[in-house]
Amino acid sequence: MNRVYLVGGGPGDPELITLKGKRVLEQADCVLYDHLASDALLRLAPAHAELVYVGKKKSEHAYSQEEISAMLVERARRGLTVVRLKGGDPFIFGRGGEELEALAEAGIPFEVVPGVTSALGIAAYTGVPLTHRDHTSAVTFVTGHSAAGVDWSKVGSSETLVLYMGLTEFAAIAAEIIRCGRSADTPAMAVRWGTRPDQRTLVGTLGTLPEMIASAGLKPPATVIIGEVVALRERFDWYERLPLFGKRIVITRDRTQAAELAAPLHALGADVIEFPTIEIQPAANPAPLDAAIARLDCYEWLIFTSVNGVRYFIDRLDRSTVDLRRLKARICTIGPATRAAVEALHLKVDIVPAEYVAESLVASFEGIALSGVRILLPRAAVARDVVPDELAKLGAMVDVVEAYRTVCPQAAAFPRDADWITFTSSSTVKNFVAMAGVESLAGVRIASIGPITSATLRAQGLGVDVEASPYTVPGLVAAIENG
Repeated sequence: MNRVYLVGGGPGDPELITLKGKRVLEQADCVLYDHLASDALLRLAPAHAELVYVGKKKSEHAYSQEEISAMLVERARRGLTVVRLKGGDPFIFGRGGEELEALAEAGIPFEVVPGVTSALGIAAYTGVPLTHRDHTSAVTFVTGHSAAGVDWSKVGSSETLVLYMGLTEFAAIAAEIIRCGRSADTPAMAVRWGTRPDQRTLVGTLGTLPEMIASAGLKPPATVIIGEVVALRERFDWYERLPLFGKRIVITRDRTQAAELAAPLHALGADVIEFPTIEIQPAANPAPLDAAIARLDCYEWLIFTSVNGVRYFIDRLDRSTVDLRRLKARICTIGPATRAAVEALHLKVDIVPAEYVAESLVASFEGIALSGVRILLPRAAVARDVVPDELAKLGAMVDVVEAYRTVCPQAAAFPRDADWITFTSSSTVKNFVAMAGVESLAGVRIASIGPITSATLRAQGLGVDVEASPYTVPGLVAAIENG
């Protein structure tokens, strides 16, 4: 019998999960997750893990609390490692105590992994400290399901009052707090989807905030904070001032490589949406690459034009009977990311072109004698032939072998209300047009990683709003930030 882990997933930003919470998710056989659990956290679970939605929102319950507890017990008795993933913290209005009672009664071992509760996340991401020496030394957390269910004469006067799940009842709650003697001019704010790029904040007073919520049509989930500390937001707000806060940016890269672009965009406040238009797969026939690896010591140059070329070359090398000791060649890579992938193997790179395109790579061989020189170029199944053709004109004998291929994923609905879309290769452009059509990008700004991709976009009838310079992922991020 394995144990059950109650894990707090935090308030929304998946990077706020604890290291222990991440480790436990990565070891899970089964994850029972709530409505507020981030999809990014679910992707931490192993591919074999069973993912079961057991969320509750208002009157919509996927399962009753009794059914959820029974599912935890049943799966643990089957010898599975079970994660009960909750939004926020399991012990702050998360019914963690009820689930532990059921596990304890059944004799199931368990652990609790705390999480950042929504009040703490919202405080941090709105610039409102819940405590401040000049304003407050007491904080009260209260659930607001019912205005009549709490004695507001006792809790309503708390210096800082945090109201969970009380948005729909807030007008009645505010009236009751004021009736019990608190000033209607007390600063107050409501925050929906706190710590996420779609965070929405309304700031007013205890007297004005109910009407502001109604006028804005603000819906749950939202948290209300009441107290003098709310006035500090004007000075301390940092998250909503990030340069890309709230911008919905679509990434079209292969899902396994999306993080390289998603992470810096997320750090700038963007709402990053993965819409992969390519999928990287091994070569359809690895025999030519295997044959080249078998005679690796005959090559004088090894050229990589992508990180994927490095990745799949090493994969086939590892499967062969030889290793890197057979390599005698000098190495050329097309850009810094590819160079980093080679250097991670503790190999030196001899040439990196000034610009990260095929034409510049060819120019970087100027002055190097290539007559009769054997060159190995492991690359994608479909690629421009500029490099092998031009090097062959200089007398080189270039073996072009397929190391990997890109395929078009199954078509999916293009996300609505996107502000930007990024393209990092001609393949991402062509596949996107095949999957979603040019017309789906009406009103969406387009960011290209470089001139070759830009040329493909224009050939497809699409404009280019910004182009990376240099032609790298950091250059693409900077172009969007400055665009």
